[in-house]
Amino acid sequence: MATLAGVSRATASRAINGATTVDPDLVAAVNKAVSALNYVPNRAARSLVTKRAQAVTLVVPESIKKVFADPFFASVVEGMSQYLSDIEYTLNMVISSETNPAQTRRYLLGSNVDGVLVVSHHMGDLSWTSLDSSLPIVFAGRPLIGEKTRHYIEVDNEQGAARGTQHLVSRGRRNIATIAGPQDMPPGIDRLRGWRRVLNEAGLPASAVEIGDFTTASGAVMMRRLLDRNEPIDGLFAANDQMAAGAYSVIEERGLRVPEDIAVVGFDDGEIASSLVPALTTVHHPIVQMGQRMAEMLIRLIEGKPTDRVLQLTTSLVIRDSA
Repeated sequence: MATLAGVSRATASRAINGATTVDPDLVAAVNKAVSALNYVPNRAARSLVTKRAQAVTLVVPESIKKVFADPFFASVVEGMSQYLSDIEYTLNMVISSETNPAQTRRYLLGSNVDGVLVVSHHMGDLSWTSLDSSLPIVFAGRPLIGEKTRHYIEVDNEQGAARGTQHLVSRGRRNIATIAGPQDMPPGIDRLRGWRRVLNEAGLPASAVEIGDFTTASGAVMMRRLLDRNEPIDGLFAANDQMAAGAYSVIEERGLRVPEDIAVVGFDDGEIASSLVPALTTVHHPIVQMGQRMAEMLIRLIEGKPTDRVLQLTTSLVIRDSA
């Protein structure tokens, strides 16, 4: 290949590996030869030169069942894969890592990967702790440990929840309950805070709270608990669309209607939101974009390029028929 391009093997290697010191005309010649020969770089040989594995790992401290049931994870992986495919990094995935955090740490520190992406982390997770000095790490959402030093990308969960709750208030709802997310996770904490802030500012009761786990099943369980209180409810803010879907089934089960009896707002704007009947009003969460930007931030850290430590993406309210 180097002979066809008319360059030395060293120059060809540097061009293929993206070195910025190679003359652009020589890079073009090498790329032409690569195309003509259908050349595929040897990943192992490249790793010896670059001292990199050309791979990153996504750590998801959740059960396998939850990961494959919640479309959030598919969307964030889609975004990561879109970015990484263009720069030839492999994306690996470790699920349910908290069952054996020491094993996960050994894998991550065993020269298998160049960096770590952490999604859906909880306060007590151990898999990714104490890795900062050895590997670049980027989080989806504000980490609850070491927030001031870690790199992360998030949406403004509190403001998004406030926007969804304010929409219910603007529709004349005065007894607005919430099915909140886990309180050992930043989205669960922040979305509950946004709901509560709006109701306090409006002088409305903010006591109808049940805590779910972001699954459809928990949405159904928590909606039953809310209705079993026998307190008036005319609005519901669910901290994600999956729990809103679970709430729908119980509202119908109890002979009530959405939105006539209980107006419902969710969070995420995944495919389930538009498929529910009536279609769900929800806070749009740019999940695919989050995955893309996480991967971009991590690669910049790996390659020693400047990057912001924190990036906050914006949400928007998508108004449909449920509220």
